[in-house]
Amino acid sequence: MIEVHRKTMLFLGMCLGILCYLIYYSYLESKMKELPQYSFLFPHFKLVKLLATNASTPPAEKVSKNSSMESDSPKSSFNPASGIHSQSDFKSQQARPEELITNVSMSTSPANSRFIIQNLKDGYQIGEELCVSIHARDFNNKSKRYGGDFFQAKLFSTKNPQKASVFGEVMDLSNGSYSVCFLLPWVGQAEVAVRLIHSSEAVEVLKRHRETDSDRVYFNGYFEGPAPDGARLRETVKCNVKSDKNGLERMGTGDCCCEYKDSRTGEEWRCQRPKILPCSARVYHSMGGSKDILTEKEAILLTKANQNINPGEKRIINIAPSKRNVTDERKKCRPGLHTPVPSGFYLDDVWTSFVCSTRHFTPGITTQCLKDKEIYMIGDSTMRQWFDFLIKTVPTLKQMNLHISYQTGPLLAVDVENNIFLNWRAHGLPIRCYKTEIANLHYISNEIEDLAGGPHTVIAFNLGVHFTTFPSEIFTRRVLRIRKAVLDLLQRAPETTVIIKTVNTGFKDVIASDWYCLQLDRILRQAFQDVGVYILDVWQMTSCHYNQDNIHPGPVIIKNEIDIFLSFMCPD
Repeated sequence: MIEVHRKTMLFLGMCLGILCYLIYYSYLESKMKELPQYSFLFPHFKLVKLLATNASTPPAEKVSKNSSMESDSPKSSFNPASGIHSQSDFKSQQARPEELITNVSMSTSPANSRFIIQNLKDGYQIGEELCVSIHARDFNNKSKRYGGDFFQAKLFSTKNPQKASVFGEVMDLSNGSYSVCFLLPWVGQAEVAVRLIHSSEAVEVLKRHRETDSDRVYFNGYFEGPAPDGARLRETVKCNVKSDKNGLERMGTGDCCCEYKDSRTGEEWRCQRPKILPCSARVYHSMGGSKDILTEKEAILLTKANQNINPGEKRIINIAPSKRNVTDERKKCRPGLHTPVPSGFYLDDVWTSFVCSTRHFTPGITTQCLKDKEIYMIGDSTMRQWFDFLIKTVPTLKQMNLHISYQTGPLLAVDVENNIFLNWRAHGLPIRCYKTEIANLHYISNEIEDLAGGPHTVIAFNLGVHFTTFPSEIFTRRVLRIRKAVLDLLQRAPETTVIIKTVNTGFKDVIASDWYCLQLDRILRQAFQDVGVYILDVWQMTSCHYNQDNIHPGPVIIKNEIDIFLSFMCPD
């Protein structure tokens, strides 16, 4: 009898195990369906419905192998606890030069490289695609045999009143050739523009210095305290992220430095030990300076950045209206939506989003949207541009003078009549800024943990450009701490709105190159792709605009970013 009972229980246990497995498998399958399907032609099916494309989708194996928005590493190690892949998944442009170059003339030449339009037609319809092949050649006019060049591409028209443009994602074929396909989203004329941001050889320079020269940017720590005679004693020393690659540990042995560890995040900061004052006397922080760490050859390679390459034949693309009737099936803006490529386009200086149905806000509608809201913005100066824009746009918002550094904040504005609270502050160390109080530099995860959240709370943050001089694992650790804080917040207050702004394009040097920013941007997106927040893609918005690159874009771009931001706060 006992044996029969034991077998019965064993059988029921096996059935329960199978049932749990089926439920778990069904869950995984549903989550996989939610993940974005990137393609270098039409990465999101809604574009087909919206713009009536007649193009076919490329083979799946090409998408998974070559798309620059996905991992191009053959090995993938996903950590379900953190929601992020290993660092190997964020290495872009894996192809390395087959041999060490002995002369700069062997690097990619923007003047000799060319792009050609594939299967060029006399006319196109809105919603079709235009594909371009890029062929890299060196300064000796020899074809390159390996990939790794960092290109940016856009389709644009500056003809008034169009002022139109759309982003194109460049696919590295790892043999010196590249491909980019553009969606044709407006009626009228268009041209293709391709820029060589960095040659593959310059990218290798960037990689090497990222891993070995974290102190190419250093910071100052300011210590103050009373002197024996009652005067105020001040000392200034060098500081940096605690790392074995920033050089501070070489300034002495044993007791060389003061170390500061945040008790909540575990973030560590290190300063040279002052000669007289104790470590506890640190009061202020600032950018210190930068070091010239480039060799003559490396400097030449990086100087040849951000140059247009020539078309094989310059052609104006004529785009006619579609002959098919289409309806706008975009969803209302809500958290958790994925970002396709392209994520939208400019026309008459207005950004039309393919992510969701965004609205365009007048000052009056903006005030109504912000009513009864507490908005917390945390990040760098590109996020502060949002604060500045809203202050100028909403006349009832009154900024308070907190007698602090405007560059790092915190900045505060209120509208008592409409019950609006608007706050911006810089993210924590490392940050390049003028002299500012250490006490005002808060880590993003700590700020989020201290908020109760709820339906009236909106959090917007960004992170990236101030981390470009450090190995990517430092940024990854920071992002994962923020991810945990956001998950905890949404668990206790699921109605909280959380919006993440990606990095801007704009820099082209060894300190903060777009190539560095793109690697960090991918880490950020990967970490938050399934968290239930919205990632506002300003990378595409800043890289494809007809204006010259600027890390602090002009009012036209900021207005469109704010419209998307407000559309997620007020979708109706």
